[in-house]
Amino acid sequence: MTYRNSTMPRRRLLETAVAMGAFALLPAAASAAPFASTRLSVTVQGSGPDVILIHGVDSSRAVWRSTINAVPGYRYHLVQIAGFDGVAAGGNAKGDIAKPAAEDIARYIAATRLIRPAIIGHSMGGTIALMVATRYPARIGRAMIVDMLPAPAGIVGYDAQSIRPLADGLRNMTDTPEGQRLFESVVSLFGMQSDPKRRSDSGVTARALHELALTDLTPDLPKITAPLTVVYATQTRTQTTDPAAMTRTYRTAYAGAKQAKLVPVANSGHMIMVDQPSAFQGAVRSFLAPR
Repeated sequence: MTYRNSTMPRRRLLETAVAMGAFALLPAAASAAPFASTRLSVTVQGSGPDVILIHGVDSSRAVWRSTINAVPGYRYHLVQIAGFDGVAAGGNAKGDIAKPAAEDIARYIAATRLIRPAIIGHSMGGTIALMVATRYPARIGRAMIVDMLPAPAGIVGYDAQSIRPLADGLRNMTDTPEGQRLFESVVSLFGMQSDPKRRSDSGVTARALHELALTDLTPDLPKITAPLTVVYATQTRTQTTDPAAMTRTYRTAYAGAKQAKLVPVANSGHMIMVDQPSAFQGAVRSFLAPR
């Protein structure tokens, strides 16, 4: 997938992502073992303290490439969720996407004997990272959530209850070939253009969005024991948004997380690492710095 526009109006968007074509499997990456999953794969790049990176819907691990290059000195564990960016759906052909991914990542940490790694997730990946942080708090050392609320429906001005009819309709679009084509047209309205060679599975995408829309991790935030950083876009180039209001939204949403640090990024859409790479890379450096 490639962008038509560098930024997206925030209330029109639940998920947006970038797939980097030829970079889907990063160079110098080695398969991590002993670990196997039908829902995701992990490649490892670099050396140093461990950092797990999780992409969003319709994206791939390649979205982190510029960040990895700009912030060396760490051993990055790049998660690829099955069903996105041309990867076969595998175990994600049915059911939820985020919850099983969180369980597999927690299992990966244990299987590979990582000692309290940092975890960074963008959008859906942020929800997955929050799930790991709330359900397995002792397994991670710190967490960064990128442009995602504990209740993702809040991104488009709903809550997990009021969005259900819309979410159900979106998911059910993919039940027929005609519906799949319509769903892909809807996704393209979010400023993305499908590359047929690397197109995500529409059923996986629809079920992931449905699951995210109905998720609310707000009650679980007090369970987080690791330092938490939340990086979020405050104002896009194409939409007038009150940065103070956006900050209030995030501050209220994450009030239950005792150690949450909010990091606003101006003039950015949902894909902060793409729209404002320098600001994002600086935030990652600060987040990963020894404490």
